[in-house]
Amino acid sequence: MTKTTKIVVGAIAFENNPYDGHTLEEHLKQTEYLTGSCPKIGIVDRGYRGKKKINGTEIISPSVPKRETTQYEKQKARKRFRSRAGIEPVIGHIKQDHRMLRNYLKGLPGNQLNTIFAGTGFNLKKMLNRIKEQILCVFFKKLNLWMQLFSKIKLSKYLAF
Repeated sequence: MTKTTKIVVGAIAFENNPYDGHTLEEHLKQTEYLTGSCPKIGIVDRGYRGKKKINGTEIISPSVPKRETTQYEKQKARKRFRSRAGIEPVIGHIKQDHRMLRNYLKGLPGNQLNTIFAGTGFNLKKMLNRIKEQILCVFFKKLNLWMQLFSKIKLSKYLAF
């Protein structure tokens, strides 16, 4: 996911159950292919321990801070990892709301397609909700203007008597 917009930029299904640290390189390749640029920093959880740099991307995982680390650096790191922890509920929503738990497609290619479709569905739902909010915002602004205009007309009738 991206840092600010929380849009899913990559989703891959793997055969069997590989170690998370071994899947990171493929995730970065897919992200680079889909977005056209490779992220400079990757924030991961403790399941990805191992490599600190992959293809020019710095991999940061939570660890015990060194003694010489300043309070500012500790707070900055804590904030980064809190935002990373926010990804877990999104994964849960994708599994529940976008049917990743039940896959009717056959084999590994079917699993991979289902994963990509679920991530795409999540992004589309997010985009449609944003469009809906903008339309409702414009509608209620217009409604508010009409109500103000209507109330002025009524008051002017009463003031004329």
